[in-house]
Amino acid sequence: MHRIIAAAFAFACIIPAAHAGEVYNRLQNQQARINQGIRSGQLTPGETYHLQQREATINARRQADLAAHGGHLTPGDYRRLNAREDSVSGQLYVDKHNSQRGGVPRYIR
Repeated sequence: MHRIIAAAFAFACIIPAAHAGEVYNRLQNQQARINQGIRSGQLTPGETYHLQQREATINARRQADLAAHGGHLTPGDYRRLNAREDSVSGQLYVDKHNSQRGGVPRYIR
């Protein structure tokens, strides 16, 4: 009986940490996609600025949520951050596939 309770408790502690890591991994993946769009010329400077601002806002919210809950994300925090990442991901796709093209600075080539 004690093993079952201990296992359930351990599982409950691991899930929020996994959620926090997943949100962080998504932020890193999105940043890599933005950087690829800059290098390929698919993103204009304005599109890049707006996408990076939205990513910074999500990261700040994540940091605040982690600080408020002892280093863990609540299920509500996780859903909210995930929904925001979904929104940025969709906008990134639209921005990379529209007809606007950005110049690729020489130092990035």
